[in-house]
Amino acid sequence: MTTTEPAPISLQPLGIIHTPYKQKFAIPRQPGLVSEAIGEIRFFSPFNDINCFRGIEQFSHLWLLFRFHQVQERGWKPTVRPPRLGGNQRVGVFASRSTHRPNGLGLSVVEFVSLKTDKGQVSLQVRGMDLLDGTPIVDIKPYLPYADAHPGAAGGFASQAPQPVPVRFSADAMIQLEQLSPEPDKMQRLIQAVLAQDPRPAYKSSQSRPQSFAIRLDNLNIHWQSEQNRIEVVGIENICAEKA
Repeated sequence: MTTTEPAPISLQPLGIIHTPYKQKFAIPRQPGLVSEAIGEIRFFSPFNDINCFRGIEQFSHLWLLFRFHQVQERGWKPTVRPPRLGGNQRVGVFASRSTHRPNGLGLSVVEFVSLKTDKGQVSLQVRGMDLLDGTPIVDIKPYLPYADAHPGAAGGFASQAPQPVPVRFSADAMIQLEQLSPEPDKMQRLIQAVLAQDPRPAYKSSQSRPQSFAIRLDNLNIHWQSEQNRIEVVGIENICAEKA
């Protein structure tokens, strides 16, 4: 039987999501791992209509379908090297959640926070996303526990959540955080939750010698060091001031 290739599919973004994650390095590898992270989806016309969201507050969680917009141009390969396997072992792209996919589509479950309208702009706040700031959202669906949750499902090589890494703040970092953030306690919890996921590349996470890194969260540049499976935040800078 001959298979006829269907016509190309065109996707129209509903809007974009604004998140604290300004670079891919800081993003948790799965949704729900950092509940401290809150994002806001702002919608384009004709989806910027409150009627499109009538009843959405009845659902505690939502599915977001989105585009990996910053890696699409790199294309895809039949096999990838998942970080959970140390970045050395290859598996099929469809046996992974790699961002390098044939159609560049991602799917994440997030927690519903609120729905607001301000001067005609509809915005949806969600929690626990793993999306880069500015990611285009192409669809939203309610999460249904009876259909979407399968407690006995097999998770393959990622059957358990990664163990969090201990995170501490130096005295200087705490002073800088108090000076630079309007909500230092809230920002400290976000930084701690993100770094506890150990965002280091897989090939570096196995190294025992001290290493220095920096990540961007909101308008802050976070400098941190790792040693013997521990992380310390050693400095915090305002990105806008840094560019001036």
